Amino acid sequence: MAEQAPAQEFDILILGGGSGGYAAALRAIQLGMTVGLVEKSKLGGTCLHNGCIPTKALLHAAEVADHARDGAKVGVNVELTSIDMAGVNAYKDGIVAGKYKGLQGLIKGKGITVIEGEGRLTAANTVTVNGVNYTGKNIVLATGSYSRTLPGLEIGGRVITSDQALTMDYVPKSVIVLGGGVIGVEFASVWKSFGVDVTIVEGLPSLVPNEDASIVKVLERTFRKRGIKFNTGTFFQGVEQDDDGVKVTLVDGKTFEAELLLVAVGRGPSTAGLGFEEAGVTIDRGFVITNERLHTGVGNIYAVGDIVPGVQLAHRGFQQGIFVAEEIAGLNPVVVEDINVPKVTFCDPEIASVGLNEMQAKEKYGDANVESTEYNLAGNGKSAILGTGGIIKFVREKDGPVVGVHMIGTRIGEQIGEAQLIVNWEAYPEDVAGLIHAHPTQNEALGEAAMALAGRPLHG
Repeated sequence: MAEQAPAQEFDILILGGGSGGYAAALRAIQLGMTVGLVEKSKLGGTCLHNGCIPTKALLHAAEVADHARDGAKVGVNVELTSIDMAGVNAYKDGIVAGKYKGLQGLIKGKGITVIEGEGRLTAANTVTVNGVNYTGKNIVLATGSYSRTLPGLEIGGRVITSDQALTMDYVPKSVIVLGGGVIGVEFASVWKSFGVDVTIVEGLPSLVPNEDASIVKVLERTFRKRGIKFNTGTFFQGVEQDDDGVKVTLVDGKTFEAELLLVAVGRGPSTAGLGFEEAGVTIDRGFVITNERLHTGVGNIYAVGDIVPGVQLAHRGFQQGIFVAEEIAGLNPVVVEDINVPKVTFCDPEIASVGLNEMQAKEKYGDANVESTEYNLAGNGKSAILGTGGIIKFVREKDGPVVGVHMIGTRIGEQIGEAQLIVNWEAYPEDVAGLIHAHPTQNEALGEAAMALAGRPLHG
């Protein structure tokens, strides 16, 4: 029997099957709507296929390499003989393939119509795919992002982005990483663990410049200790490459040489040539401009994820997808401000943060109306077992709730769950101090920081 043609009219028609798009689809189905999901490549988007999941698989392999290298310190005499990139990639690709298969099954099982091909917005209620018009009472734009470069800096040869870095079949001897943000420090961390000579070049005054100053200080100190070199405060000017390597020049004339240059200057919104502007949607530097409820101001068109200005995180896109489905259904969901979206950078040591950093809090409330405290992980039993230093920092409005939690240390990203509840539920330090935190865990450190900020430190 011939396969039935997909329906061409839906309650919600979603352009893009990444984190934001498929979350919107799943929530809309739960709410009783018909859903069409247009995807030109693979369901799961950047996060699943060449972002969050594969990079974290590499970071786990890097952690295992470090454990093998340092095993004798805990009485386990093992030897790290080599990094087998074929094996690492097989492990990484196996994780991705398993998650992809599961997502495909989930989408199919829920009755979501997947429309394969590159879609283009051709009217306020129409997306055209492979010459066929599909209409939606509501349209959700969720087309994601791509690895950006700098003007005049061409990708090719020995100049690569994270897309190429994820598929490398060998371990380079040396790499220059252009960009000291999340992507840059994560790849630098992986490569250092694999034995690569790594130098980060960051034009802004520090690595991870969006993080709290206390966190930056610990990261830079730890990276120096690990042997990861970095040059901050001077911008990139140009690169030359030949058969042997690359030569990077900064605007002050300083030069660096290595086997490869990884361009890690962030991700750009994938909106060009998709008909958004022609349909009346406002675009600014490639980003889709919406109101706080993610509506574009045109018809019933919404936008979610990396194409909406703000932090480009998979879980933000996921939450926005759910939000839009509920908004369309009339449930009036609560807006989560970008500042209160939890963030984790999975380098070693890991960084986790949510809410205002100390400088932002002082700008908002005034210097005299902000209090903060830092709890050093040196006093935490589980952190000592793991061999990590680091800090937990709480920032509060004076006599008010906690407005920011900032953490750094091995595996500390696992503590972001309680941290984001504290900030988003506007808890007072006294509230958190009264809760029981299991011993021995790194989670205890949040309790200790809260006790200190409440004026009754136990181990401080």
